[in-house]
Amino acid sequence: MEKHNFVTIADLSKEQLLYLLEMAREFEKHPNRELLKGKVVATLFFEPSTRTQLSFQTAANRLGARVIGFSDAKTSSTTKGETLKDTILMVSNYADIIAMRHYIEGAALYASEVAPVPIVNAGDGAHMHPSQCLLDLYSIQKTQGTLENLNIYLVGDLKYGRTVHSLIMAMRHFNPTFHFIAPKELAMPQEYKLYCKEHNINFKEHTKFDANVIADADILYMTRVQKERFSDLMEYERVKNVYRLTRDMLCNAKENMKIMHPLPRVNEIAYDVDEDPHAYYIQQAKNGLFAREAIFSYCLGYTLDDIRNDKTIIE
Repeated sequence: MEKHNFVTIADLSKEQLLYLLEMAREFEKHPNRELLKGKVVATLFFEPSTRTQLSFQTAANRLGARVIGFSDAKTSSTTKGETLKDTILMVSNYADIIAMRHYIEGAALYASEVAPVPIVNAGDGAHMHPSQCLLDLYSIQKTQGTLENLNIYLVGDLKYGRTVHSLIMAMRHFNPTFHFIAPKELAMPQEYKLYCKEHNINFKEHTKFDANVIADADILYMTRVQKERFSDLMEYERVKNVYRLTRDMLCNAKENMKIMHPLPRVNEIAYDVDEDPHAYYIQQAKNGLFAREAIFSYCLGYTLDDIRNDKTIIE
């Protein structure tokens, strides 16, 4: 079986992305299996996480694998000065695959270059979050019936938001129109705007956020202003509450528009929005289980046919 790393979404073709989404669809039909029975999955989280860590661990457990790892780097030998290389090499002795989150951009790529087992990037600094991107694509396809020709509005922290950076790269295959809505302090970095131009991705920039601006959205993708990325807390205080979605702002929204958010939410989506039929962020998080089951299986060399013909399904 051919094994793969899952470090960046940018390296995946349109066909590979659609293939992974089809795998996720099969896992949504039957999430409980013993496909990975006998395998050991390591989850190494050098940076805090709730949904990503738990959904990776749940995906492994629901596929019959055993899980090892840590959720706080302070409990690992990095506090003694162990290098990332040595940590990865040591854990590779015990696990068949490693899912890791790290605060340094490029850490997952480096790990994939030294590890003898597949590496899954669960987020590296403000850079990439490819597993979140796959569940975002799955959520968009599931709610809109397509990934093609959509108006996708990205709101909030576009400077440090690794989820929106990954989404731009993945959607290059599907002719989207992006709307970047952010204060100037958190605007989409120039490198991603250049990426859009190089790949003929249409985009518009806004600083205003109201019912009229978002009226044409198919997907409204909200993001948290990430306090942990700011070196200047005064700057954080200035921008943390600039864009807040309230239910009355949905008065002109398309009927099938869906609101997404990688979570956690702070105060950028009012709680009364939760009851609105446009809200989809809780279901979006649930889709992470199916996407990460697909990622583990793909990285360990299982094919779509293997999943469809799997006899280990547990009803």
